[in-house]
Amino acid sequence: MPAKKKSLDLEASLSELEAIVAQMETGELTLEQSLAAFEQGIKLTRDCQTRLQQAEQQVQMLIEQNGEPTLTGFDTSTQDDGAS
Repeated sequence: MPAKKKSLDLEASLSELEAIVAQMETGELTLEQSLAAFEQGIKLTRDCQTRLQQAEQQVQMLIEQNGEPTLTGFDTSTQDDGAS
């Protein structure tokens, strides 16, 4: 069930991103708080994009296996961990 866990993680990231946007839209944050919220939002956005790209890659692998839906593993060791 790892695929379900990733889905929940994606949903949690999107929810957190929505909360950050709502908080920033209030206009009540200081400049420093706004910058920190913006930075966190960028990290969440990149993480969500990476997860969606991995899901798309997995779907492509399923579709392209000689016209037969066959699950093939792929290397996730190159994913960006956001440490940079």
